[in-house]
Amino acid sequence: MSVGQNIRKYREAKKLSKEDLAMKARIGVQTLESYESDARAPELDTVLKLSTVLDIPASELMEFHGDDDTQIDDELKSLIKEVGYKRTKLLLRKARDFSEEDVLKAMNLLYELNQQKK
Repeated sequence: MSVGQNIRKYREAKKLSKEDLAMKARIGVQTLESYESDARAPELDTVLKLSTVLDIPASELMEFHGDDDTQIDDELKSLIKEVGYKRTKLLLRKARDFSEEDVLKAMNLLYELNQQKK
């Protein structure tokens, strides 16, 4: 499952409407709909907000649940191609050394640095 499908699955499991989840996470309903339809991917800070409201780890929202866990989805293939195989390997090797929480914190820090540059 994609991030959007995971958001929908957990929202429905909590019996929340789109409007309720959007209000509690402080995002627009149309924005939430774009995430759930996979038209848009949420930023890390939004994933953290949604995971807090849904009372699940952020990693659960970001986790890919396919029929075959060894299969690489099209988005991952595209990202590897865009980033480059060498940088992808380096990032993944380093990611093994950190907990999931540490990786999320690092991603948030990188996002904030990128926003400051703009």
